[in-house]
Amino acid sequence: MVARMLVLNGGSSSGKSGIIRCLQAILPDPWLTFGADGFVESMPAALQASDAGIEFGPAGEVIVGPVFRQLEAAWMTGIIAMNRAGANVIIDEIFLGGAESQRRWLDALDDFGDLEVLWVGVRCAPDVAAGRELARGDRTVGMAASQADLVHEGVKYDLEVDTTHTESLTCAQTIARHLASTGG
Repeated sequence: MVARMLVLNGGSSSGKSGIIRCLQAILPDPWLTFGADGFVESMPAALQASDAGIEFGPAGEVIVGPVFRQLEAAWMTGIIAMNRAGANVIIDEIFLGGAESQRRWLDALDDFGDLEVLWVGVRCAPDVAAGRELARGDRTVGMAASQADLVHEGVKYDLEVDTTHTESLTCAQTIARHLASTGG
C-alpha cells in the first residue's frame, strides 16, 4: 500500500489537533503528525520575534519573513520525503495566505511526483474558535477569529468538516471513511 498524506487546514483553535489525535487512534495504520505550531516552536527564539522569521501582532495577525519561508520550504520537503519513504503523514496547517499557502505545498509535492494527498478543510465559526482560544490561554487573543475564514480563501479541498457543533471524533470518523472510500 502507498503511504498517504492528509493536510488539515484551519485557523487557530479550529479543532485540528483534536481531530488529528482521534485520527491517530482510529486509523488502522500508524500516522505521523507534523504541524505549523511545532515548526514555529522548532525555530530559534531569535526568529520567533523577527521580521526575517515570524512575528505575532497584538491583534492576532501573523507576519512571516524570508528566513521563515526558506525554512518552511525545507520543512515541507522533509515531510514529503518521509511520506515518500513510506510513512503516513498528517499535516496540521494554517494557510495564512489561503490559496497561495496551498500552492507552496502543491509546488513542493510536484518535486516528488505523484503522491496521494487528501486536502481537508477544518472550519469553525469565528466566535466559537475565539472562545476556545480564550480557554486555551496560550494564543494571542484575536488570532482565532481573524484566521477562521482567512485560511480557507481560495483553497481547494477534497473534504471539509466543521467543528463548530461537531465533536473531533465525529470529524475524524468522516475523514477516515473518506480515506477508506478512496483506497487509504
